[in-house]
Amino acid sequence: MTTRQCVANRILELCRERNLALHALARSAGVAPSTVKSIINGASKNPGIVTIKMLCDGLNISLTEFFDTEAFRNLEQEIR
Repeated sequence: MTTRQCVANRILELCRERNLALHALARSAGVAPSTVKSIINGASKNPGIVTIKMLCDGLNISLTEFFDTEAFRNLEQEIR
């Protein structure tokens, strides 16, 4: 799994846990719904940390909580 896929999966997981639609997340985070959809469907090749922080704010979690998962801890190095 790539970092991009891991970020998308984490957003989906957090939205499922909160019973929150992606559009509602975008609204609460102050980002365009198309931005969230681009991250989820892989069109966004490099979602920025500022955007991820805004999504975390919309989810009422910290960046640490977002990234503190087994999936992120087990990511392989992408530059070889």
